[in-house]
Amino acid sequence: MSDEFRELLKRVGSGTHTSKNLSRDEAAMASRMMLLQEATPAQIGAFMIAHRIKRPTPEELAGILDAYDQLGLKLKINPHHDHQPVVLGNPYDGRSRTVPVTVITALILAAVDVPVVMHGGGCMPTKYGIPLIDIWQQLGVDFSGFNLAQAQDIYNQTQISFIYLPQHFDSAHNFVPLREQIGKRPPFATAELVWCPVEGEVHLVAGFVHPPTEERFRSTFKIRGTKNFTLVKGLEGSCDLSRNRTGIIAMSNSGESFERLLLNPADYSLNGSDITLESKAQAIALIQEVIQGNNSQLFPSAILNGGFYLWRFGITPTLETGFGKAEEMLAKGIVADKLSQLQTLSHSSTLSI
Repeated sequence: MSDEFRELLKRVGSGTHTSKNLSRDEAAMASRMMLLQEATPAQIGAFMIAHRIKRPTPEELAGILDAYDQLGLKLKINPHHDHQPVVLGNPYDGRSRTVPVTVITALILAAVDVPVVMHGGGCMPTKYGIPLIDIWQQLGVDFSGFNLAQAQDIYNQTQISFIYLPQHFDSAHNFVPLREQIGKRPPFATAELVWCPVEGEVHLVAGFVHPPTEERFRSTFKIRGTKNFTLVKGLEGSCDLSRNRTGIIAMSNSGESFERLLLNPADYSLNGSDITLESKAQAIALIQEVIQGNNSQLFPSAILNGGFYLWRFGITPTLETGFGKAEEMLAKGIVADKLSQLQTLSHSSTLSI
């Protein structure tokens, strides 16, 4: 048993009236001790449940992210690139109710030279949904097999890469069985949405479900000096905008402020039903159809999301032109070509060893 960790546990687990918040440094220390399993399983389980009930403060989230920065591997970026890299933060436990278009969005952005980095693990608690890594594998790009040098090579050549927990962050991967045993998402799951597995200045994109999460993220960004962000009330907490409701989006400005965008898909004739996820095979088939330019039932979702992010990252001057460009890129095979490049490189023997 760790006596040092027990003192931190007592702070957060003393109940509604007597528990105390941790400082940023204390939260970082507690997170490291949990990730490295220097605390006992009983201590870790008690802390995660107590912290979930208490709810993490922005200072505590900043400390968790500090620990992730210290222990996880990171990609390097070209500081002279024309476009700032984008990190897409999605729930690590995947999607279980709606078919995602996140991978399509990533391909659209990379095809116009906007670098994209994703991160996550395999099938994880508590949702056990389809993780992004599985979608990429089914599309012929197996990021799970790349060491950091190979992931960096893929990024340098295609503007897309993936930080995969079992390969690049083993302490977080080894921690998953403990998360599974508590049956609820710990605050780590919240922090992961806004973790940046890239060295240098990036644009963080993260999904959320509950409005207080967005406020907590913005406060955490202020503490950590994160200036460029886009927070989306997306499908299942992902970065994907829904077609059947107005999108609520918080976007950083050039200064310390942010602006709220309410994006109604009906204003652009892109409203409709989000596609129910029936099986992995069904989801992959729909995603492949869209990438190949076929106007399937998932096509409008890809246009909505691809167009929004093209506009957000300055590729098009208006949302309308963003939607038009996304449709054009899919129809002309530009997105399919980007996937083909990734497929070829992912099987190349010339990647770094």
